[in-house]
Amino acid sequence: MATGFFWDEKTFWHTGGNYAMTQPVGGLVQPLSAGGLPESPETKRRLKNLMDVTGLTTDLDVRTAPMATSDDLLRVHPASYLDAFKALSDAGGGELGQRTPFATGGYEIAALSAGLSVAAIDAVLTGALDNAYALSRPPGHHCLPDFPNGFCLLNNIAIAIEAAQSKGMASKVAVLDWDVHHGNGTEAIYYNRDDILTISIHQENNYPIDSGAVTDRGVGAGEGFNINIPIPAGTGHEGYLRAFDRIVRPAITDFAPDIIIVACGFDASVLDPLSQTLATAETFRELTLRTKILAENICGGKLVLVHEGGYSEVYVPFCGHATLEALSDSTVSAPDPYEASFRKRQPNPRFEAFIASEIDQMARDFGF
Repeated sequence: MATGFFWDEKTFWHTGGNYAMTQPVGGLVQPLSAGGLPESPETKRRLKNLMDVTGLTTDLDVRTAPMATSDDLLRVHPASYLDAFKALSDAGGGELGQRTPFATGGYEIAALSAGLSVAAIDAVLTGALDNAYALSRPPGHHCLPDFPNGFCLLNNIAIAIEAAQSKGMASKVAVLDWDVHHGNGTEAIYYNRDDILTISIHQENNYPIDSGAVTDRGVGAGEGFNINIPIPAGTGHEGYLRAFDRIVRPAITDFAPDIIIVACGFDASVLDPLSQTLATAETFRELTLRTKILAENICGGKLVLVHEGGYSEVYVPFCGHATLEALSDSTVSAPDPYEASFRKRQPNPRFEAFIASEIDQMARDFGF
């Protein structure tokens, strides 16, 4: 099977402003020695480096792509927003939304990030590749049509979906978002549509704090086509797999999409500084394997993973490597050095039973 890997060094050159984690430096907020937001190039660069060192890269069809076109961007984002973004980018950079700073050339890098997603989905839908991974940066799932936030400047997945639909390559698309933060941007874009199923598994009341409720199901034609699975802090490996088995699998099976797209964040991991969930590299491997089998059963294996969050420079490479091993059926491995320790940190049986009961209740509420 041919698994594509779409990346470009230029996306690693995106940079933000003077932050300490998610707070602007100033007053009592002291600058960090490394500086900047937790969304940095190092998690992605270290993933690619690990792939190169183990040899996994040679098992993939490695490609780059051009920037998303103006027409591609305009299908999702209004001209007023894009014009303001481009003007500020040309003038040296700045910040348009919440926690979304960028430097000179930030517009072009964001358009390239979106272009990687466009190309990956195009290649899978046309049959040039069986499945694909887009190492897009900056990420996209928090970006609303006219308001960037959560490190996201353009909504990469929505841009790619609309590009594919404009070419008549897909009519129904399922978006599964397992980034630990609610995929509020993608939800907002498709909240009133029935041709795109959006599913978000996220830590409850993390980010954005006021979105991602289980009762938010869509409006108008889109009612019932938005599914939020807010899980408690402390949810671990078994909880994530239960959410997939009890809710994600039946929902996508019933919807029968032409392709499954995953908003693939690794920020649900034990070591991530922006979450309190306990997923491991093995969790992401298992989620990928189950999604891959689901795609094979429903839509001829058409599956694309688009990189979103994940802020542990140490652990993201192992989570990403495990994911790509599963996606590509590669036998090249990068054993997780934290596996034994993280297995011991999983929820105890009492809390595991509580998590299971919460997920089962959501499944019943959704009719599964």
